[in-house]
Amino acid sequence: MNKAITDGVLLMPPVFANGLDVWSSGDGTPGSDTYENAINAAYVPADQDFSGCLEMVKTESTQKLRHMGQTPILPGCYLRVTARVKAVSGNLPSVRIAAWAGDGSGNSVTGITTTGPSQTLTSYGEVVEINAIVGAGDRGGVDMVWGNAPVYGHFGLDLTGSNGGFVRIDDIVIEDITSAFLRSMMNWVDVRDYGAIGDGVTNDAPAFEAANADAGGRSVLVSEGTYYLGDNVTFDTRAVFEGTVVMPEDKYLSLTKNFDLPSYIEAFGDESLVFKKAFQSLLNNSDHETLDLGGRRVTVTEPIDMQAAVSNNSTYAQRRVIRNGQFYVAGDTAWDPEVTTSVGSYSVSNDRTLSNVTNVANVQIGSLVTGNGVGREVYVRGKNEATQELTLSQPLFDAVGTQNYTFTRYKYVLDFSGFAKLSSFVISDVDFLCNSKASGILMAIKGLIFHVKDCFFTEPKHRGITSPGDGCKGMLIDRFNFTTAEGGTPAQDRVSVAINSNANDVKVRNNRASQFRHFYVSGGANSIITGNHFFQGDDETAGLRTAGIILTQSHCSTTIDGNYVDNCSIEWTNEYDPEPDFTSGFSFSALSVTDNVFLSGNVAPWFFYLVIKPHGAGHSITGLSVTGNKFRSIQGTAIDRVDRVDTSYGDLGMSRGKHVLVEVNTFHAVETPIYNSLVIEHDQNSTAQTWVVDSDDRLPFGGHARSVESVVMIGKIKNSNNVTEYTVPYVTTEQGSGGDQLHLTWEKPVSGNVAVRMRMD
Repeated sequence: MNKAITDGVLLMPPVFANGLDVWSSGDGTPGSDTYENAINAAYVPADQDFSGCLEMVKTESTQKLRHMGQTPILPGCYLRVTARVKAVSGNLPSVRIAAWAGDGSGNSVTGITTTGPSQTLTSYGEVVEINAIVGAGDRGGVDMVWGNAPVYGHFGLDLTGSNGGFVRIDDIVIEDITSAFLRSMMNWVDVRDYGAIGDGVTNDAPAFEAANADAGGRSVLVSEGTYYLGDNVTFDTRAVFEGTVVMPEDKYLSLTKNFDLPSYIEAFGDESLVFKKAFQSLLNNSDHETLDLGGRRVTVTEPIDMQAAVSNNSTYAQRRVIRNGQFYVAGDTAWDPEVTTSVGSYSVSNDRTLSNVTNVANVQIGSLVTGNGVGREVYVRGKNEATQELTLSQPLFDAVGTQNYTFTRYKYVLDFSGFAKLSSFVISDVDFLCNSKASGILMAIKGLIFHVKDCFFTEPKHRGITSPGDGCKGMLIDRFNFTTAEGGTPAQDRVSVAINSNANDVKVRNNRASQFRHFYVSGGANSIITGNHFFQGDDETAGLRTAGIILTQSHCSTTIDGNYVDNCSIEWTNEYDPEPDFTSGFSFSALSVTDNVFLSGNVAPWFFYLVIKPHGAGHSITGLSVTGNKFRSIQGTAIDRVDRVDTSYGDLGMSRGKHVLVEVNTFHAVETPIYNSLVIEHDQNSTAQTWVVDSDDRLPFGGHARSVESVVMIGKIKNSNNVTEYTVPYVTTEQGSGGDQLHLTWEKPVSGNVAVRMRMD
């Protein structure tokens, strides 16, 4: 900082050779006496020490010399006034820098120091340099502290002491030395002061570290230039960037006091690179746990390989957060899925492995696997090119032998699949603008408690959040909004899936998803799905509908509570079972569907809200609770019933099963409501010894009438003569071709009315 250089401010007084009419023997104010033609002063053009100088005889007790020009006093500036003098003859005086201070009205400013340190001349012919520093601030080294009142000064010197001495004075120098005070007066240090070059080639990392070490709580200024940092750099103080930095991919810059994306944008410039470098620092420094995107939009033109950004780390288990920003997808072909077709062999003895896979090198980890006998949302979680093997996220239900498989690798904005394990990672308050080009998040292969909350996924092309392995264990998905890219596509033709998981203990809570093919494909157990609204309708007349939630484990141990199931179904399968025929275990069990709103409109009458789809033979229901739900069809379309068994691969054994509770539900525009236990009022108008009591197909999932809780006579039981008979029947269950009838057998033929409470379990 130098006002004379940067702003052209005139500080220097004229040389004595230009005349003495501007040099005052008083304060230097207008009208004061000058040394022009004075009897005690003269210009000496040649001197062995000075090229030209003023010779003065001291005649006053304080002999003053002041420049009559106004030297500006600028806020924040510090001036050094220097004079070189020597005694020639006579008495030896003392010398000091002195001045007169004026305010904006031309008045003298009082109450301030206007003289510098005094120095006594001790010998003749010795050149002595005296100086004083003047400035507003009371800082070390400042001799005349003037504050903010003075706006100019008349500068020069004083001779004090005995009169009669002859003194020669060289031209007086006034300099702006503000730069000497910058480190103490400013709240920053500049990396260039520590040797940084800023040419984009020289390794400036040592200079950056030195500036950081010397900052002492002040900020570090990275002034204009391009600085190459060949090593890791950590700032323990705030960094301010006027210039930019470049670094090798494996080196990180850690801004511990301003760790946020806007600061990294200032440091690096390129937004997508900036995010990678900030994430790199997030996982390599313990001084921060949250990367704040600062509300900024990051334009992404290709998938971000999150592990490649942290090439020194393939596993991470400390809590880290990315929050408060937006990813905006641009570009085109970089987002195209990569599709590979290969032949592979499958055996239930190694049920998560495809072996003898041709072209295995071209199959990418994180690819969706499709083929005969492959369940939905099965992914490649690992590969061994040497042995031609692929490891799958889930077993296949009917793929024993050798066949063709298709491997489709979708492209994700944030791709964590390079991490072998990533735990306790949080993404919060982030908007993924996928623009019908990209998918959202691909998770790590393994991990615990991946938490995504308060985010928006807008128009993901294929997938919202994908788990290709067990990185979803304990996953938390909270308060999301998934907006489709397929709103105008008939439901059955859509391809996008909002969420899938493979591991246990997942919580999906209070989200909204519009018009995906599936909202959530759950591959684990012990999950809670609550408070969500997922809508999958379309504008088709009598349109088909797809599953909103797919449960892929028969013993799922899952709670589905308080959701708004809108124009879609809940489908319960065992499509991840490598041996899907039931041999032992619990079969279809441990599912609670409670207090949900089920709504459909403009659907075919044979649409169903609850579908069980066994992928093998011998299954039954051994634990199901459907309570407190509201089932309704609107737009003038009544549906036949709410439940169905999809027998594409196998049926349910209705002569077995237990622990089925279906009660306290409401049904509107549903032709056949379902109950278990079911109360049937049977009217026997003609006398008969055996009454056939039909369940009217109102037992869930076409269940058999397997037990009776009570038979209550409504009115009298009478014989053919209308005489009351005091008798009770015995019950025969699972009668009729469908096993859904009961026989009440009496002691003799009778007629009358009864209420029978029957069960399917």
